[in-house]
Amino acid sequence: MKLTVTTFVTLDGIAQAPGGPDEDRAGGFEYGGWLAPYVDEDFGNAVDAWFRPADAFLFGRRTYEIFAAYWPDVTGEDDVVATKFNTLPKYVATRTLDRADWAGTELLRGDVAADVAGIKARPGRELQVHGSIDLVRTLVRADLVDEFRLLVFPVVLGTGKRLFDGAVPTALRLADSRTTSAGVMLQTYEADGRPEFGTVG
Repeated sequence: MKLTVTTFVTLDGIAQAPGGPDEDRAGGFEYGGWLAPYVDEDFGNAVDAWFRPADAFLFGRRTYEIFAAYWPDVTGEDDVVATKFNTLPKYVATRTLDRADWAGTELLRGDVAADVAGIKARPGRELQVHGSIDLVRTLVRADLVDEFRLLVFPVVLGTGKRLFDGAVPTALRLADSRTTSAGVMLQTYEADGRPEFGTVG
């Protein structure tokens, strides 16, 4: 399976608490819910399209707990996201979670990189990661991410958790780029080895 990362980020790279004020207040973060004003039909259509090829999901503990408290109660065959979340296998990288009640969840308690590499080797289309900033950093360091889907919002916060803090140098190839009517840039990047360096001029 191809491992894809879908993340909401601000123009200055902040990925913390996009969905609500109390989603993640770590470090005294006060700006949760910054994506809400930009959600429109274009945004929804893009998200639905990215969910369709999912065959499994991978989460960090915090994101899993947020999603598990909401998505199991969302029903309806027309809701692509809810249907995928509630019917497909879900893996959680954690050393602290003792149990998981969301149907189809398996806890990964060992070496995350090795466990994820094993899952990727199974048949299927996409193993998708949503949110899960700390986990994504681990996956990047282990060269396990095949594709990044970044929704870049036209807002600057100046503080908060940045998606690529501590990442190893990685070259990316732009595979697709679109913009919603609200000004959100939908960028798809494929991993392309290590960056090359030189001198301009």
